[in-house]
Amino acid sequence: MTNATRKHTALPKAQILIEALPWLTRHNGRTVVIKFGGNAMIDEDLKAAFAQDVVFLRQAGLKPVVVHGGGPQINAQLDRHGLVSEFKAGLRVTTPEAMDVVRMVLAGQVQRELVGLLNQHGPLAVGMTGEDAHTMTATKHQPQIDGELVDIGRVGEITEIDTGAIQALLDDGRIPVISSIARSADDHHVYNVNADTAAAALAAALGAETLMVLTDVEGLYEDWPQSDEVISRLTASELEKLLPDLSSGMVPKMEGCLFAVRNGVNTARVIDGRVPHSILLEIFTDEGIGTMVLPDGLGES
Repeated sequence: MTNATRKHTALPKAQILIEALPWLTRHNGRTVVIKFGGNAMIDEDLKAAFAQDVVFLRQAGLKPVVVHGGGPQINAQLDRHGLVSEFKAGLRVTTPEAMDVVRMVLAGQVQRELVGLLNQHGPLAVGMTGEDAHTMTATKHQPQIDGELVDIGRVGEITEIDTGAIQALLDDGRIPVISSIARSADDHHVYNVNADTAAAALAAALGAETLMVLTDVEGLYEDWPQSDEVISRLTASELEKLLPDLSSGMVPKMEGCLFAVRNGVNTARVIDGRVPHSILLEIFTDEGIGTMVLPDGLGES
């Protein structure tokens, strides 16, 4: 191979890096909160690609914070314990027995695996839960179904965020990996907090540049199931109008995006976690993937 040929074959790599430059400049030093979930949690190749993306963000000068749930792993463990998985209003019904399993899976299995994957690239990731340093405080959540409040057990809604421990880790160049469980100041029980909701609350409290929510769909569909056309961007008010008609599984994700952009986060994005390196594609390329939610009055991200 001649020198000229080598230069030619390397040129596309240089063009990709140059395309990323405006985004690297824009996001440098900014906090990015990423909710890790869906198929990306159970596919080994996608998990590895996710870890590479997060480490890349950190090495490129951003400050990533990872918040995770663990739906598939929790379902598997509940089955092993003979406990039924039930959902109401898009949230897991969590008995005290199920809460023990949730806590064990999130903090003892999913978080440890994710920390391990990130730390293959250096001493970067530190695992914690919402319980640690009172990072997240919760109270019992009772959703409304057909106008009635429904008891779904140890499911919490966040009442307070203390970002001190997370900020200290970020200032030290670490990547916080946070399990979405929190203790209540009222009854001191530990509660299962929806990871989409937790990520949105943390993004707002941290003053994050963006919230990214990984899903198992391409984004928010314009007219599902009649059409699979994805809405590439919309404002908070436009999203609010769509919320009543969304599927129950998408509601916590889109409510989280809405909360984030209405509380100081510049953009919130729902992206397809089934696509390898979807985080980098969304942040650092012109094409972007998924759905971006913007504050009202903001036409560009």
